[in-house]
Amino acid sequence: MAVYKFKTPMSEEEIRKLKVNDVLYVSGTMFTARDQAHKRALEYFKRGKTLPLNLEGLTVFHCGPIVKKKDDRWIIVAAGPTTSTRMEIFEDEFIKNFKVRVIIGKGGMGKRTTEAMAKYGAVYGAFTGGAAILAARAIKSVKSVEWLDLGMPEAMWILEVEEFGPLTVAIDSHGNNLFMEVQKNVEENKEIIYHKLGLSP
Repeated sequence: MAVYKFKTPMSEEEIRKLKVNDVLYVSGTMFTARDQAHKRALEYFKRGKTLPLNLEGLTVFHCGPIVKKKDDRWIIVAAGPTTSTRMEIFEDEFIKNFKVRVIIGKGGMGKRTTEAMAKYGAVYGAFTGGAAILAARAIKSVKSVEWLDLGMPEAMWILEVEEFGPLTVAIDSHGNNLFMEVQKNVEENKEIIYHKLGLSP
């Protein structure tokens, strides 16, 4: 296990250094995107429309933050990760089209995302669920908010972060996926246990 501290925009070369179980801290520009923001961004791409932000080399956080407005400033109160499997239907195209380098969330992602990460050079950083206040502390400012018409949780929040983490690299750019490995081991052990108990799965 190695510890890395990267600043956005990140290069493919930097990301290829990371391996599963490494720990990553990210500084610089990060943006949030859940289902609706993923969907709209991909629709923009297909129609040749310019996004509000160049996403290449950046970090996307699967998060619907709790935000309050003080005077003319937005302040992130809490920023817990969203379950990432919700974005599995979008993420491979998102990585391919926008060249984001780090995806942050909880619960892992599947085969399509894993293959896209290996092909284009991206990683999945698992952030601890329930640590929303810890995440908010690493967010130094809200640079802007886009697509607020989608609602506060679904909008694209563009953030300035400092050493956001710790993130456990759970899917790397070499085809390794800790979540899929655990699932495989569970299934194999389940069959062994059923056999020992004389049961049929």
